[in-house]
Amino acid sequence: MTHSQASRPTYSASNYQVNYRGNHQPIGVFDSGAGGLTVLKELERQLPNEPLLYLGDTARVPYGTRSPEEIVEFARQIITWMVGRNVKMVVMACNTSSALALEKMRQEFDIPILGLIQPAAKLAINQRRRIGVIATPTTARSHAYRDAIKGRSPSTAVWEVGCPEFVPIVEGGRINNPETLDIVRTYVQPLLDQGIDSLVYGCTHYPHLAPVLDQILPGAIARIDPAVSIVRDAKEVLDTLKLHHVAPLQNHRFCVTGDKAQFSLLANQWLNEPPTVDQVSLSATISPTLIYPIPLAI
Repeated sequence: MTHSQASRPTYSASNYQVNYRGNHQPIGVFDSGAGGLTVLKELERQLPNEPLLYLGDTARVPYGTRSPEEIVEFARQIITWMVGRNVKMVVMACNTSSALALEKMRQEFDIPILGLIQPAAKLAINQRRRIGVIATPTTARSHAYRDAIKGRSPSTAVWEVGCPEFVPIVEGGRINNPETLDIVRTYVQPLLDQGIDSLVYGCTHYPHLAPVLDQILPGAIARIDPAVSIVRDAKEVLDTLKLHHVAPLQNHRFCVTGDKAQFSLLANQWLNEPPTVDQVSLSATISPTLIYPIPLAI
């Protein structure tokens, strides 16, 4: 299946097996690091009653220079771990995983799994017709955004730029460093030279660069944040499956695979209250007993 053909499966209560999980279970959210917290904050805004289980794969960040095979295996490990904690849905808050692993994971797991590419493409073509995409190198090479946008609107012009330095800047807390402005300008200028009228944040880390981008982009250029549209899709799936959380909200859980210190520092800056962060291991999570043939109508 090509990126232009891929779309969200049609979920219905009759063909989704919910006997082992219910509406009180959390939504799983994962990213290579702290970037997916932009999606978590949008989930909190649109779905304030939902408990969330967040995993940052900080031991292996960044994903953007990894091979497709590695990305698929990482996604498999993470979703297996989340299914073992009885999540009712998984949100891939990672564009690289969404571009390279989403369809494969939907075939392997009996659980709704949502990715960022298609929701963002839909949002983007409702804005303008000359679209720039800043993304990780792996996402840019996959042409996931180009294919998804042109699959919906063939006449729309799309340019994708891989930005390998952006995630390390965000994860390293270097957004306000003087040299960051020049680095970001280097990657964005080719898109400006093409006369783009909108810019897609093709990585969930990139909204944190908004203060820098504001100094570079003309005000007329629309900014497209996939977090807004993927959470709308999540809400629709919860509506259809009647899986909205109805009990009083419990605290979210935050986990990382690497050192907790830098993630905790960034989370403290970006969230309204400092989270408690647990370190977990994914090395022994692969188990066929946790992987189900998907029974969903596609």
